[in-house]
Amino acid sequence: MNVGILIYPNVEVLDFAGPFEVLSTANRLSDKNEKFDVFIVSEHLSQVSARGGLKIMPDYACTEHPDIDVLMIPGGVHTPQLSNPVLINWIKQTANQAKLIATVCTGVFLLAESGLINGHSVTTHWQDIDDLKIQYPQLDIISGQRWVESKRVISSAGISAGLDMSLYLVSKLLNLELAERTAKQMEYHWQLTPSKGQ
Repeated sequence: MNVGILIYPNVEVLDFAGPFEVLSTANRLSDKNEKFDVFIVSEHLSQVSARGGLKIMPDYACTEHPDIDVLMIPGGVHTPQLSNPVLINWIKQTANQAKLIATVCTGVFLLAESGLINGHSVTTHWQDIDDLKIQYPQLDIISGQRWVESKRVISSAGISAGLDMSLYLVSKLLNLELAERTAKQMEYHWQLTPSKGQ
């Protein structure tokens, strides 16, 4: 199962590294042949500076990469990318072909800009909920949840919520027992339900 994680300048580190860690840890613990082939995609095959200055080298450029079954779009300083037609068109094309699309934090803005999720229920970081409502009124925006699933789109709230969502993806795409073992291996207290109050 190919999981392509998008990165771009000033992407939030834990937004992409957290899901990467969850899925790669699940691979190590899985005793079956079903595994995630996780790779990083950027607009260009060149070094990208994430927030805080962390330098990342993507595995592939948007122009050439393996087929993507699960597209992961992290958040960060996303606003400049909303007016990047190359990236938005790539998201639209790739999301159309993917079986599942997942966003972390403000990554949902990039997916919303593609026009593919009009009418879907989504969430994002609490600080960006109002902006999302203003910019994309055609979305059903849910606050107060760690992640929201709507058809084949799963969006998560801010930063660490991407870990909860990624563990949920492991349980959904493989099995719950593996997701629980992955959380234990990471010494992470996984919130199994999306509601923040539970």
